Amino acid sequence: MAAAPKNHDNLPGGILGKAIIWVDDRFPLLENWKAHLSEYYAPKNFNFWYYFGSLAMLVLVLQIVTGIFLTMNYKPDAALAFASVEYIMRDVPWGWLIRYMHSTGASMFFVVVYLHMFRGLMYGSYRKPRELIWIFGCLIYLTLMAEAFFGYLLPWGQMSYWGAQVIINLFATVPFIGEDLAVWIRGDYNVGDATLNRFFAFHVIALPLVLLGLVAAHILALHEVGSNNPDGVEIKKNKDPKTGTPLDGIPFHPYYTVKDIVGVVVFLMIFTVIVFFMPEMGGYFLEYNNFIPADPLKTPEHIAPVWYFTPFYAMLRAVPSMFGSQFPGVAVMGAATLILFALPWLDRGKVKSIRYRGPVYKAWLWAFVVSFLILGYLGVVPTTVWGQLPKGLPLLGGMDTATLVARLLTIVYFLFFLLMPWYTKNDKELPEPERVTS
Repeated sequence: MAAAPKNHDNLPGGILGKAIIWVDDRFPLLENWKAHLSEYYAPKNFNFWYYFGSLAMLVLVLQIVTGIFLTMNYKPDAALAFASVEYIMRDVPWGWLIRYMHSTGASMFFVVVYLHMFRGLMYGSYRKPRELIWIFGCLIYLTLMAEAFFGYLLPWGQMSYWGAQVIINLFATVPFIGEDLAVWIRGDYNVGDATLNRFFAFHVIALPLVLLGLVAAHILALHEVGSNNPDGVEIKKNKDPKTGTPLDGIPFHPYYTVKDIVGVVVFLMIFTVIVFFMPEMGGYFLEYNNFIPADPLKTPEHIAPVWYFTPFYAMLRAVPSMFGSQFPGVAVMGAATLILFALPWLDRGKVKSIRYRGPVYKAWLWAFVVSFLILGYLGVVPTTVWGQLPKGLPLLGGMDTATLVARLLTIVYFLFFLLMPWYTKNDKELPEPERVTS
């Protein structure tokens, strides 16, 4: 049976129109354009929080492009890696700009992803029928963390070397297989040339391919069930009887493509200020010790990961060792990320959006956010930053104040999830509207 002829009306004339028709006859160009842009109906009440998904896409493209140019002059060799980065910074035309764009992009990637995830928590974007979208998003987050960790070693500075040494040694605490696992990750008995080479391969080839595949799956799953909105109303329930289009929706293109361009312009203004005037961001984006070549014989005074890992690092340090092993802390750190996957099934509320949630959920959400931010700060600084508790206190005497605070906040972090089935089910919620409110 012959396929139905494709509709090529409303295309531009001349060579451009003919080229589009030629491609569309051999590839579903216009079909995908309509399905994902011009005829994909998104809720008409998107607000500020809906910028960060498109901004994450922008930063992903930025990281891939700048990474390609950096690999042209980078040497994945323990004897040459640091010097090659210096060569990029000093001798390659505009090399300093490409390197600072890439390093700033790494941190800004996590900024927009964390804000994107926070929007999901506020508006219930993980609730039915969007569970798979959330799972793909969590997989993107974990892949992004691995990508950032592998890239962190490549400059081969002091913090690169010793940070990787500390993190890899955590895998050695896994019972029974830990030592073999750590050797397998390093490729050697110590962090060295073999480690650098395999981390380079993962950073520039393997994980970017995984990341692109997960992003494509995330978007396809989103467009299959439709976007959530600040009211949590399913716009597909109210359709125009004549056209079949959602009454509370508008085409993604041109309305939201134009809106997203405004967000991109503002983001690039902030991004440019950071790149040109404060690329180190006070040592949070680029640590000062990483401008010193890696020295296996000289340990930095304070070793801490980059800021986007520090909430989990603070949890690791907060959990006391057991029988001389740090594995309990490693298990807590792993559980803190994996518990995100269970969120769609922990929330028993009747409404999605925080606009109609009860006071208990709102209080727990803000407690979770505050605990995450303070844990992030505590992961950057030494545990002695706030001094010690008085030695006369029972059980707590002499303990670092920061360690105690980190333990309490780690408990708050997990209670947000573990108590969610109870407090979401019994919270006093407002009725969700039938149509979007603005």
